[in-house]
Amino acid sequence: MNKLLKFIELTRKFREVERKIKFKDGTDENDAEHSFQLAITAWYIAIANEMKFDMEKVLKYALAHDLVEAYAGDTPSDVHRKFEGERQTKHDREQEAAERIRKEFPEFDELHGIIEGYEKREDQESKFVYALDKIMPILNIYLDEGHSWKFYDVKIDDVIRYKQDKIAESPVVKKYFDLIIPLLRSLPEL
Repeated sequence: MNKLLKFIELTRKFREVERKIKFKDGTDENDAEHSFQLAITAWYIAIANEMKFDMEKVLKYALAHDLVEAYAGDTPSDVHRKFEGERQTKHDREQEAAERIRKEFPEFDELHGIIEGYEKREDQESKFVYALDKIMPILNIYLDEGHSWKFYDVKIDDVIRYKQDKIAESPVVKKYFDLIIPLLRSLPEL
């Protein structure tokens, strides 16, 4: 029971990590919401596009891809110029967090393998989830009429430049990226 409670504490800590997505209603996205949305969207896209993936692996990658942030915190992408210092320490902070999770939960070897596999992008499933992770904020920001980018003074051309190579890891996700760009350009003040 103590181990289970400790693991629940980790997931609660994960829920407390606020991402740098500011919604129009004044709320911020958190890591748990983001990971759930990523998992269910990955499932939807894989089915809608008849992708031949190991769906269990896709869902595990999506649910665990940011779990290290429970200890390392969220690090905004390069398009958020205000957070340059955080990006410089991201790799080391996340490595330390992964080691901490491994030490706290040595019995959960599968989780550690999923975290490592996602970071290495060692298969098509991890590449798909990685690319989708990069487009999810864009889709949410579009649905919120660009509010977060306006708040942080982010320019769409910077987003495209920063994201395009990462999103190209998955041809299917790239297709959606190419479709959302004209919609983003139609938003006022972006």
